[in-house]
Amino acid sequence: MDRYAVIGHPIGHSQSPRIHTLFAQATGQALTYTAIEAPLDGFAATVDAFRAAGGRGVNVTLPFKVEACAYANDVSERARIAGAANALAFDGPRCRAENFDGIGLVRDITANLGQPIAGRRVLVLGAGGAARGALQPLLAAGPERLFVANRSADKAHELVQSFHALGLGRGVLAAGGWADLPATGAFEIVINATSASLTADALPLPAGVFARDGLAYDMVYGKGLTPFLRQAREAGVGHLADGVGMLVEQAAEAFAWWRGVRPDTRPVIDQLSVPLT
Repeated sequence: MDRYAVIGHPIGHSQSPRIHTLFAQATGQALTYTAIEAPLDGFAATVDAFRAAGGRGVNVTLPFKVEACAYANDVSERARIAGAANALAFDGPRCRAENFDGIGLVRDITANLGQPIAGRRVLVLGAGGAARGALQPLLAAGPERLFVANRSADKAHELVQSFHALGLGRGVLAAGGWADLPATGAFEIVINATSASLTADALPLPAGVFARDGLAYDMVYGKGLTPFLRQAREAGVGHLADGVGMLVEQAAEAFAWWRGVRPDTRPVIDQLSVPLT
């Protein structure tokens, strides 16, 4: 059987083995998929050992996505722009790197949740790796405006300027800090790409950033109604979602990249979803 794995630190929480096993069963693919915890200073050695044992590909999760991009010798445009990779494929000495996080997010929003991005105002909260990986696919979906807000306004501006330097998002992509949000008006889609929901922290968001008929999307999954989603509900937002659909959609993209067949994601999303109550 072909061997695949997810590598991270820690890795015990990962749903990837369950997801890819379900995909393999549904599509009739003969493969095994396991979780591997790499030492913080041992990502490359862990990947080398997996390749030497016949591994065909890996997913990469925190904190190794930047290292995964540097490890590869064939980096896709998406991974290059994001500066990080969440999937590697091995073919002899060749190691290809891809980043499917952003495309998984966009597919979940547009296909699963039925929320168009084109022509709408989108707010991304946070300026770290999760936000960076999402920006290029979000821009490709054609929003009217895409605003990045972060606790540190300087970090948000640096992120946006790096995209402008690549010729991406001029006239559409802008940035600021929390203090700038009251003046930005309402957004039809608000995406929480910060880690605040992992620690149940609230973000200092004015209620006016949420359009009542819009979507509030938390990239964190499995936490139920997070402080961010609760605030959006109290502001009257009509649609709330967590990141489980993004997780499954990016996994399906990696599976299709490796195996040449794209599995149906809906049954897996339904199995993993936690009620937002």
